[in-house]
Amino acid sequence: MLDLLLRGATFHTMDPGRPVAHRLGVWRGRIVGVDEQLDGLPARRVVDLGGATVLPGFVDAHVHLVWAGLRENALSVAPCESVDKVLAAIDQAPGEPGEWLDVVGYDQRPLGRHITADELDGVARGRKILLLHDSGHACVVNHTVLAELSVEHDKGFLAESGMAAARALRQPYSVAEMAAAIRTAAATCLAEGVTTVAEAGIGGGLISHSPVEVAAYQRADVPLRVRLMVAAALLRDVGAHPADDLPRGMDLGIGTGFGGDRLGISALKIFADGGMMARTAALTSPYVGSDGSGQFYADPADIVGQIVDGHRAGWQLAVHAIGDRAVDLVLDAFAEAQRRHPRTGARHRVEHAGAVRPDQLPKFAELGISAVVQPGFLYYNGDDYAAVMGPDRADWLYRGQGFLDHGVDLVGSSDRPVTNGAPLRAIQFMVTRRTSKGNEVGPAEAISVAEALRAFTTTAAHACHMEDSVGSFVEGKLADLTVLAEDPHTVAPDRIGDIPVVATAVGGSIVHGAPLW
Repeated sequence: MLDLLLRGATFHTMDPGRPVAHRLGVWRGRIVGVDEQLDGLPARRVVDLGGATVLPGFVDAHVHLVWAGLRENALSVAPCESVDKVLAAIDQAPGEPGEWLDVVGYDQRPLGRHITADELDGVARGRKILLLHDSGHACVVNHTVLAELSVEHDKGFLAESGMAAARALRQPYSVAEMAAAIRTAAATCLAEGVTTVAEAGIGGGLISHSPVEVAAYQRADVPLRVRLMVAAALLRDVGAHPADDLPRGMDLGIGTGFGGDRLGISALKIFADGGMMARTAALTSPYVGSDGSGQFYADPADIVGQIVDGHRAGWQLAVHAIGDRAVDLVLDAFAEAQRRHPRTGARHRVEHAGAVRPDQLPKFAELGISAVVQPGFLYYNGDDYAAVMGPDRADWLYRGQGFLDHGVDLVGSSDRPVTNGAPLRAIQFMVTRRTSKGNEVGPAEAISVAEALRAFTTTAAHACHMEDSVGSFVEGKLADLTVLAEDPHTVAPDRIGDIPVVATAVGGSIVHGAPLW
């Protein structure tokens, strides 16, 4: 007997053999079948969804839950439109001398320039100020923090490894703080129809919050399914037997695939460059209006070494590379890793792939590398990104059709909280290639609604090693569902992002929205 029979809806199954169904059966949190596969099966509960559209729960393949949750609860200067207003907000914030004050929502672009350490000193009142850039790749600190870092720096602006050092001073956060942040961020994900996420890096570098960060995910006990990427900085000589071929690893030999449906280990996270918002993504030619062309996160030889050793040890690799110069380095390193240590089914990923030249597309395909893109970046920041790339390079930004034409897996994600994480808004941009201001960026890279939905369901599930459990309505998979008020296939493309999420279910149980069953 079925636990639940859902009917009266359009179920987009994401199964090529049966793309649309009108009934779906659930037993013990898993899908039994659809339509005629359910004939003759009684059900304890039958629910008519009144014409709703139902999709598999969205899979967001690149998020930062702790950061997102902390950001929601921190002082934000995002609404401030001038340097003076930013400083006034910091001045008015509570806090005692000697305490840290985390400030988020900082972006120098609308302000016209960066805030300085001297200016922060003027409103610090003895506090240690950490003004976090929205890109996640830079910050501004006051002289009190600079002194603790033993850095002689007049401006206080720190990027990449400099920012990581500043954040390391601030840490660790407590497990209770992190668990609360995870619950906050998870609630937002569920409200947007996201049921599975890949946490894009814990335990080191830019994205560390504590050396015991995994404990927070265990304690948070959220209904969201989470795959944890771990920072390459965690790898060390584990003293393994020579025959194990583990030059560097995590304690106890933990690697990709450890864990279960709710919480598990996925990829090894490696940084190759910075971010376009902070102008630190590594380009082959300078940003328009600047002499700078970004920077690598570390010495290129060290980045290559991490990639080769991680591949050799059996990890899936998720390498942050936004600029085309960084993409060159990473693709060459993947090729070198395979040459030295041939391995099938590695499923390596380039995170962001923000500016990819035409000649790089065949290399992605040849190496079997997935492109994990964030369409929301261009919806919210595309006008700025196109301007700093210039007309000759704007079409390279966060490609869609170009990857598909070359047979490259196109994986959808948000990088929340860098931008709003709603998948439907990202899907809208993938279809229209229009920014929030209505301007087109790379219109030839537009893809169909069906292809965009696959990027946030089946293809994202595959990139997270979850394709046997989530991403489509197929017998035996987990009953994770997103119930929508309208169908993304039939509404006007520029309205996809506004479709209400009526309810979200994980394992057949509603965890957000209307109590439909």
